[in-house]
Amino acid sequence: MPYASAGGVKLYYEETGRGAPIVFVHEFSHDLGSWEPQLRHFSRQYRCVAFNARGYPPSDVPAQASAYSQAIATDDIAHVMRHVGISRAHVIGCSMGGYATLHFGLRYPRMARSLTVVGAGYGSDSDKRAQFLRDTEVFARRFDELGTAQAIKPYVLGPARVQYQNKDPRGYRDFCDLFARHSATGSANTLRGVQARRPTIYSLERDLRRLAVPTHIVSGDEDTQCLEPGLFVKRACPAARLTVVPATGHAVNVEEPDLFNRLTADFLALVDSGRWRPRDPRSASAVPIAVRRRGGPVRSAAAGTLRRYCAARIVKSTS
Repeated sequence: MPYASAGGVKLYYEETGRGAPIVFVHEFSHDLGSWEPQLRHFSRQYRCVAFNARGYPPSDVPAQASAYSQAIATDDIAHVMRHVGISRAHVIGCSMGGYATLHFGLRYPRMARSLTVVGAGYGSDSDKRAQFLRDTEVFARRFDELGTAQAIKPYVLGPARVQYQNKDPRGYRDFCDLFARHSATGSANTLRGVQARRPTIYSLERDLRRLAVPTHIVSGDEDTQCLEPGLFVKRACPAARLTVVPATGHAVNVEEPDLFNRLTADFLALVDSGRWRPRDPRSASAVPIAVRRRGGPVRSAAAGTLRRYCAARIVKSTS
């Protein structure tokens, strides 16, 4: 089995295909197998690498929660890339992996060709934060006391998972069966070390405003806990675009694989062809440009942004 070393922790990975590299980062309740529809599709044109996070066999399962954190999960992406000789890649992550993907773009922007962030932001809303932290610790204790198969029973019937159960009962059963085999120790430590301690999406605002890596945020419209954080990233980050998938829950890549593949292929093609562009600052104005106040010009930050943007475009075209 192929492994990458991350500070002495072995991370199992698989790769297939040739071309520009894509690295896939999985969610809490799955492993690299959740990306199988994407590996089959994108390996026809890309070099695809997917790995199991620490705590997910056959990757190592460190016994202490201190060996797990958001920063460590982010660094693990870089460790895998360096091990397989990839200096820059499209990085695609879901949920916990989406969080790591976004942090990767902030921490390692030169190694990221693009970021696709699916269903990230759970636990970020301030009015739900305390409950999220309590629920996370309760869930971790269930793994400690009951083992994985019993611990996950309420989770797999959560409000952002039932969509998958209704659409694809066979796929949903496979998801539950595979989740039930996860390491209880690895799952509990991931909950305590990563999920309970990671910063909220909203706390990243300053860094998101500076992020220049092409970013695609994808959320299901019934993934209530991640919709607002996704919209926040879109508003805060000029490099981000947002896709909301109708009648869909949390893991869009698993629940709607064909649609996700098409959306992602279009985004990657824009980036690879050099045709991707950040948001035009004129579109961020809350006041129509033509509106005048008391017979005079609009005085607003948006109008100032527009003037600077247009001036920069003119200088560039005449230089």
